Amino acid sequence: MATSYVNIVKGSTETTASALRRFTKRVQESGIIPKKRGQRYAERVLSPLKQKRAKLLKLDRAKTYERLKKLGKLVQKKKRVGAK
Repeated sequence: MATSYVNIVKGSTETTASALRRFTKRVQESGIIPKKRGQRYAERVLSPLKQKRAKLLKLDRAKTYERLKKLGKLVQKKKRVGAK
């Protein structure tokens, strides 16, 4: 993953506040902050083996659910009062 940097050089007659404003503007223009915020919750793609295991587990749970449903052994969930 490439790292992005924003560099500024403070002029000899430039105030620190002015340099800070210029730096802030460069950071906003570069789009680094929205990009990093988007990466914060990004999920990685699962490996083929993990995808296969997850699919097999899902199929096994579905089979177990159907078997329990046929036998009448499913536990009914109570609905919350006021739920729409």
